[in-house]
Amino acid sequence: MHGHTRSKRHRRATAKATVSVPVIALAVAGLATGCGTANPQHAATGTARATGRAQASAQPGVVRAVPISAAQIARLPMATTDGTTPQAPQDPAPFGPETGTVLHPATTRIVYGRPGGPAVAVLPATELGSPTWVPVILSQPGWDRILLPSRPDRSTGWIYLGAGGLLTAYTPYQVDVNLARYRLTIRDAGRILGTWTVAEGAPGTPTPRGRTFVLASLVPLQPTYSPLILPLGTHSNTLDTYGGGPGTVGLHGWPDPSVFGHAVSHGCVRVPAAALRALSRVPLGSPVLIT
Repeated sequence: MHGHTRSKRHRRATAKATVSVPVIALAVAGLATGCGTANPQHAATGTARATGRAQASAQPGVVRAVPISAAQIARLPMATTDGTTPQAPQDPAPFGPETGTVLHPATTRIVYGRPGGPAVAVLPATELGSPTWVPVILSQPGWDRILLPSRPDRSTGWIYLGAGGLLTAYTPYQVDVNLARYRLTIRDAGRILGTWTVAEGAPGTPTPRGRTFVLASLVPLQPTYSPLILPLGTHSNTLDTYGGGPGTVGLHGWPDPSVFGHAVSHGCVRVPAAALRALSRVPLGSPVLIT
């Protein structure tokens, strides 16, 4: 994403009354990503139902988390878009469906390589000025396996539910990006809300494939190429840094419609205005599948 800064904006997740999704209030002022530069200003807040699955950790036979000292925690890498988590296990099904369950840590939480195994990272409560919402891809009693926003791409980890301090919600939204067809599709509980022709990464800076998620929502403070930028939990495979940022890939608008249907970006997906308006209603943590 090319240079951008953000101003105050409120974004409310929409959903049917039968599901619980994050309600997001955003007030942020920028980010350094694979498409540009800006700076976080204010953390966002989210609300959802407190997880009842933590009760499973008290059941007999549940694997408990290994105790870790404060000194050990301080040495662990941060699972953020700027961070690298070399010991985190890779996604076992990078093109598989996600569960729709998203998780938010109220405070910084330890990420483990496996249930009862070693700690590999820490997950902060906020990412890029937004509340951290990450998708759950697998569950077992007392534990959730989540996608991480850190390098290397497709990093995952396990969160122990017994410590509490977690919120979970369900998002019915999914964003699909078909690179071969230059098409972006948004679904709500399987129902197609819209399909648009988009631009993708150029041959030398391709858009990475696999399942990821909406990591944050950034609104430029000054007029720029896009009124809204949605960083994803994935990075460029060819750019270690861009514009001072870590090469984060995102979804954003573009003022010149002639780019749509072409491979021209540094890895981000450029979308038309109507698609961007629809994406603005997709809650943080919602799955994005790029094929």
